Amino acid sequence: MPILIADDDLLTVKLTAFVLEEAGYRVVKVYNGQDVLSAVNEHEPELILLDVAMPRTNGFDVCRQIRNTSNVPIIFLSARTQLQDRVTGLQIGGDDYIAKPFEPSELVARIEAVLRRRTIDQFAPSSRLAVGTVTVEPITHEVSAGDRKPVKLTPVEFRLLYYLMRNPGRVLSTSMILSKVWGNGYDNESNLVPVYIRRLRTKIEAEIEHPRYIITVTSLGYKFEG
Repeated sequence: MPILIADDDLLTVKLTAFVLEEAGYRVVKVYNGQDVLSAVNEHEPELILLDVAMPRTNGFDVCRQIRNTSNVPIIFLSARTQLQDRVTGLQIGGDDYIAKPFEPSELVARIEAVLRRRTIDQFAPSSRLAVGTVTVEPITHEVSAGDRKPVKLTPVEFRLLYYLMRNPGRVLSTSMILSKVWGNGYDNESNLVPVYIRRLRTKIEAEIEHPRYIITVTSLGYKFEG
C-alpha cells in the first residue's frame, strides 16, 4: 500500500515524494482536498500526509470526512504552526502534526513511528479490560463507562486509555505516557497528552471539568481511578 501525499504546493510534494521513495515507500500524489477521498478509495493508502491549507477543501475538513469511514493513519504537514491548529488536527483524528519546513529524517522517523503503532494495534490484546465501572473492548476499540452507551475510540485513544487502566491509581508522567503510547521521538510533544486526555474525558466522563476517572495530578501527570 502506498503513502498518499495531499498538498497544493508542487515543490513540497516533489521533495516529500523523493524523500519517501528514497526510503523505500511507494507514493501517490494529489494536489487539492477534493481529490483526497477518491484517492483513498482507489489506492487504499497505508498512511496519508495531509496539508491543511488546500484549495476546494481544507485538510481539517478532509480529515473529518475520512474519519467517518476509515482509521487510516493521518499525519498533518502544514506551515500553520499555531498551537490551536496543532490541537485541532489531533482532536479531529490526526495521528501526528509536523510543521513545515521539516527535516526529511524526522518525517521518515515520524512515519515509521505511526506505522509501528498501527502494527501494534493490529496485534493488541484480545481480552476485555475492566476497572471499576469502565470497560474497554480491544477488538472493537469501544469503551463503556457506568450506564453510558459504548463509544468508539480511535487507535491512539484506545492505547492511552488501556495504558492508564492497566495502571489504576498510579500516577503516570507525561514522558512515561509519550513513551508507552506514542513511542520514541515524541519527547518534545508534551501537548499531545493533554489533548488526548481531554478527548478521552469527552467520551467517558459525565463532567469533563470535574473528571471521575482520569485525574490530573498537578505537576506530576495523570492517573486512572476506577
